[in-house]
Amino acid sequence: MLRLPATLMRGGTSKCWVFDADDLRAAGVTGGPDGRLDTVLASAFGATDPRQIDGVGGATSTTSKAVIVRPSAEPGVDVDYLFAQVGIGTAGVEWASNCGNCATAVGLYALRTGLAKPVHPTTTVEMRNENTGVRLSATVPTPGGVVPELGEATVPGSRALGVPVALGFRNPAGASTGALLPTGNGVDRLEVVDEAHPVNEADPVNGSRPPYGSHPAYGVDVTLVDAGAPAVLADAAALGSDALESVEAFSALVPTLTRLRRAAALRMGLAGPHDPISHSVPKAGVVAPAGDYVTSLGERISGADYDIAVRMLSMHAPHPAIGLTSAVAVASAALSPDTILAKLAENRPVATLLRLGTPAGVITAEVSLDGTGAVRAVTLHRAARAIATAELLVPALLQESV
Repeated sequence: MLRLPATLMRGGTSKCWVFDADDLRAAGVTGGPDGRLDTVLASAFGATDPRQIDGVGGATSTTSKAVIVRPSAEPGVDVDYLFAQVGIGTAGVEWASNCGNCATAVGLYALRTGLAKPVHPTTTVEMRNENTGVRLSATVPTPGGVVPELGEATVPGSRALGVPVALGFRNPAGASTGALLPTGNGVDRLEVVDEAHPVNEADPVNGSRPPYGSHPAYGVDVTLVDAGAPAVLADAAALGSDALESVEAFSALVPTLTRLRRAAALRMGLAGPHDPISHSVPKAGVVAPAGDYVTSLGERISGADYDIAVRMLSMHAPHPAIGLTSAVAVASAALSPDTILAKLAENRPVATLLRLGTPAGVITAEVSLDGTGAVRAVTLHRAARAIATAELLVPALLQESV
């Protein structure tokens, strides 16, 4: 039996199991992504079961997450962390993206475990995401140099209290593609293949599924942006949406947005035609003008109280709020001329604030620009807390099958 020390943390609206890289090494888990680590995480989470009953996974895309943390060798950085989105109903583990909510948890974890030294009255933990190379900071109140166990902060989507964390994304543009707008355009038109209605019944060569290009397609206007994470943000109206739907109603768009994500990955150079399909990159969603709606917790939101309505996917399902890396992408695109989002946000009351209407409520992004007008940092205010420390028991059978 493999025994792995781990800490369960809540960051914002996600839960993440946090592992110290030294603990994994001591347990003999030395392989990286696509190796032993994949198998161990899938086993520990019970990933192949869609309910993840025989494991520590939460059976949703926002609760089936892991983070591996280590001291950073990079000057000015306290910790490096590797983010894993563990599969649900499959043994696969996605390593291509970052998670801002889990980064919120990493900041507090680093202070709790001594990876960063707390000082009075606040401490800023400098972090680097190994998946994308993005630099982040987590600023936590540490009065008297003491790390708080609990706090009074809440976030849209949860009424639970936590330690307040200001999460900043430093120079977020272009980490994956080299440019804020990877195609150089504020608006691109993507052809989305309708795989539900193939032109041909079968692939004449392989006799299985019809080949790409044998299905009808239709055009959708989108903004392709790379900030925090690569994202494809579609004009909601083009897909018959107003971006004000409940999570349940928005689920009807999941198949379309899944195909749109693939088309965007190809256009942005994130994948080739024959590469495996990623279900995490780019982030995918729709945007629309602000309007009145009701949150998942029953709160009524007025369109006058925010700037852009947004609904996003999380892997194969609607996101119950918005991923923080997606929020950074939306905010950065909104401050970039000629994008779909710039038009929607042109009448916002504060130039450096962008208020996003999500299924969970309104999330505010604070944007800092440099002298050229480029996005220097995006800060979001979150909450985090440690839930449990544990020793995870990973069955030997799966351990030995690596």
